[in-house]
Amino acid sequence: MQILETKIPAPIVAILIGILMKWYAHATNIMLDPTSLRMMVGVGLSQISAVLALAVVVHFWRRRTTINPINPDKASHLVTYGVFRLSRNPMYLSLLLLLVAYAIRLDSLAVWIAPVVFVAYVTRFQIMPEERVLTKKFGEAYLTYKHRTRRWI
Repeated sequence: MQILETKIPAPIVAILIGILMKWYAHATNIMLDPTSLRMMVGVGLSQISAVLALAVVVHFWRRRTTINPINPDKASHLVTYGVFRLSRNPMYLSLLLLLVAYAIRLDSLAVWIAPVVFVAYVTRFQIMPEERVLTKKFGEAYLTYKHRTRRWI
């Protein structure tokens, strides 16, 4: 399955999974009006997601390195500060938070499969290939960072 490695960017995967969640909700008539609590939690997670994504873009811009997930070999610097101290993959974490927020809004046990599928797909076909490239490119510095910082959170 190496053919899928770093071919479909995680935002596209998240959008496709979100569309499937919406389709499932409509097909099974579970599109309910969310309660105030579910709405507040969903909006809160969405806001955290946006802050994480913005922080990642700012960190990458400051270091003048690529944010393009299709070509991880073009990374020019290893970013390990800011939100990258909490997670090695804060951009993917931000997408996961959006899917979780949507699952909370839909309030169906079945839609919780979607965030799990996202994590599994992105870990296997995006993160693991990126980690191989970063290990080769940055060596011991990346291995040290990888050892002290969790993949997701």
